[in-house]
Amino acid sequence: MTHLVQMDRNEFPAFFADADPLPAAPSSVRSGGGGDLNMRHAGVVVLLAWVLGLGLQLYQPALWPRGVYLALLALGLLLAAAAQLSRWRCCLPAGPAGHALLVAVALLAGALSGFGLTGARAAHFAAQALQPQLQGQDVLVIGRIASLPQRGALGERFIFRVESAFLDGAAVPLPQRLQLNWYHSGRFDAAATPARPKLVAGDRWRLSVRLRSPHGNANPHGFDRERWLWEQGIGASGYVRLGPRSAAPQHLGASGWHPLQQARQQVADRIEARVAEVRSAGVLAALVVGDQSAIERADWELFRDTGVAHLMSISGLHVTMFAWFASLLIGALWRRLAFVWPQALLALPVPLAGALGGLALAAAYALFSGWGVPAQRTVIMLAVVVALRLSVRHWPWPLVWLLAMAAVLLLDPWALLQPGFWLSFVAVGILFASDAGQRWAHASASLGVPLILRAWHAARALLHTQAVMTVALAPLTLLLFGQFSLVGLLANLFAVPLVTLLITPLGLLGVLFAPLWDAAALVLQAMSAVLAWMAHWPWATVWRPIPPWPLALGAVLGGVLLVLRLPWALRSAGLLLLWPVLLWAPARPAPGEFEVLAIDVGQGSAVLLRTAQHSLLYDTGPRFSPESDAGQRVIVPLLRALGERPDLVLVSHRDSDHAGGMAALRAELPQARWLSSFDADPAQRCQAGQRWRWDGVDFELLHPQAYHYGPDGTGLLRSNAMSCVLRVSNAQHSAWLSGDIYAQQETRLALARPELRATLMLAPHHGSRTSSSPVLLNTLQPQWVIVQSGFRNRFNHPAPEVLARYRQRGIRWVNTPDCGAATWRSAAPEAMHCQRQAQRRYWQHQGLDTETAGSP
Repeated sequence: MTHLVQMDRNEFPAFFADADPLPAAPSSVRSGGGGDLNMRHAGVVVLLAWVLGLGLQLYQPALWPRGVYLALLALGLLLAAAAQLSRWRCCLPAGPAGHALLVAVALLAGALSGFGLTGARAAHFAAQALQPQLQGQDVLVIGRIASLPQRGALGERFIFRVESAFLDGAAVPLPQRLQLNWYHSGRFDAAATPARPKLVAGDRWRLSVRLRSPHGNANPHGFDRERWLWEQGIGASGYVRLGPRSAAPQHLGASGWHPLQQARQQVADRIEARVAEVRSAGVLAALVVGDQSAIERADWELFRDTGVAHLMSISGLHVTMFAWFASLLIGALWRRLAFVWPQALLALPVPLAGALGGLALAAAYALFSGWGVPAQRTVIMLAVVVALRLSVRHWPWPLVWLLAMAAVLLLDPWALLQPGFWLSFVAVGILFASDAGQRWAHASASLGVPLILRAWHAARALLHTQAVMTVALAPLTLLLFGQFSLVGLLANLFAVPLVTLLITPLGLLGVLFAPLWDAAALVLQAMSAVLAWMAHWPWATVWRPIPPWPLALGAVLGGVLLVLRLPWALRSAGLLLLWPVLLWAPARPAPGEFEVLAIDVGQGSAVLLRTAQHSLLYDTGPRFSPESDAGQRVIVPLLRALGERPDLVLVSHRDSDHAGGMAALRAELPQARWLSSFDADPAQRCQAGQRWRWDGVDFELLHPQAYHYGPDGTGLLRSNAMSCVLRVSNAQHSAWLSGDIYAQQETRLALARPELRATLMLAPHHGSRTSSSPVLLNTLQPQWVIVQSGFRNRFNHPAPEVLARYRQRGIRWVNTPDCGAATWRSAAPEAMHCQRQAQRRYWQHQGLDTETAGSP
């Protein structure tokens, strides 16, 4: 649950003391006039339409030529200018007709401008994409490190700003920003790595790299890595070549660029060296310099389950508290200046000096901490409020809110698709609309009231504010993440004061006096212990299937209605809007039918089979690193989003690309039965002849045989050859899943059961040339084949000769790097649903063509 990621009167009461609680109706509306209304609100309509036009462009499946976007932008600007020309307004019809025409022109102007500007920027960036012929080549690049290097179990990752690039001595164009990995030579064994030079932000290097176009997994409700890379301006990813046939990396010295990133790295390194407890050091680095990658996954899960994850990033609350303290300090210093230079106070009064100084220091802190969306929004809102105070103006809060949103999107249009963007701005709007922030501001700013009574009022205001956010944001978090923390209210009441008033200030002051980091770490450890205790409460976190957006938007509206200052008769309508989301469940196959979902896990395998009342998970995906696997990164989030709790997990064999996610799934699915070809327990061993029936659908294991196991349960065949072969069938159709068996096992199975057929076949061994034998294909005669493989994998899966066999037999096939998650249903056997095709966006991999789509 994400709370208090917003800026409101609570966050900066001194600046918001003069803000209007609700927008007042303009005099022209009250009097029925038209001219003033046009002049005052045409700009607001343009801003709103600009945001809407920008959002519409983000849903384009493919980009148009850049000239089209520039033409739309020019037309929008011309219409906006025309709407503001007084002589043009004089020609408008009088009365409502003139108002309607002006609003229509303003809407069109804003929408065209937002659409055109965002599209032109996207087309410009797309023109710098990595040339296909450079993928997989050893390219020599010269440039500089442009980010904090992020350390992991396998090495370091960083952004590299390219100055020049060469292939075989000839200059080649490359995207300006690359995401590079510098791997340990020992790969999974970091201890085997020889000493490497320290990577420092701003340093220049000459590196031999191997690149590929941005690519990520595409699954229902999954993280869109390609959008994230696009938003970061990263045109290609790759790794540094360290082999004997590659040019050795050469350090070219400091560049003088990226001093802010270098300062952040120095502070992060000092925290790591000072704080002995690794997990506390990571959280402090996230709070001080915005390095969220330093937080370990176990801590993220703890903070998420207790609803305080928002506190571990630089939120609006952190920035505004920093600005508040900074303004008080600068105001006090400015008063002292009167003894030396009295004219300074006449030129710039103390309140304005404190406000401007607090704003400047808040902007510096936001930049130093990574300039995330909540920090951007807070700084922009503070700037607007300060500007209004300087000009002695009063703007209604919706206008300030909309202006801040437009400014953030002007900097980064693709932030509109970030969950944090919506949590941040929706939270601000709710607090303004419900006056929760004003309640806190009045409680904390009361003068002439005893301290104990003021503390009591402040505590009540904090409880009210937190309760408002808990209720109002619960539906939004269900929409975005499929979860809601029931202990979030209590956890935030405990953690918000600690993190905001103690841990974060100590962390920032530790930059000047390092022992304060030790004190911050002690408080952080105590807080984590209490949160861990809360996380183990029954029903601490509720997971629900992610609902379709119409239901979810209705639920969000219901949450807002519950907290607004409205009659209870209207508030109760919010419960009616919330109820459908709590009861909703994804549609399941009809009795006698089944569904196969081949999950996009990269170079590995994981398949979810569903019947009317049951589900089975076949394989658990690959292991990516010692600290990451497909189980925790892909499969568990997908199962939660779909509301699935598999009854059985079948792991075909022990190879890490099939069994890599076992640990995460065992922890997530304690109720599930497990079968595999490498378990010492005979009851958990897959064996030919095992059968069961779920909801009119038959499941049968065909391999390995009992004699393929030794007395101690060890497989007598090679690991791939021991793969569990599963056949799923109903009266009309069947699916064949066979792990990584070789042609020898395929031939034996085909000759033993020549009557078997398969409508759908999961390509054995990811389409390797050692499998998909002609004998098996001629026997099963599949209509569809799903190949689960990694994008540009080093094994060259699927093999060209295997694809040729499919084509010769008229077999349609899809490959997960191009298709994404592939869904096939026995009720509609002719159709294959590709996740990438269903929700295509222009920043995504566009590799699917008619051949790889399965045309014979």
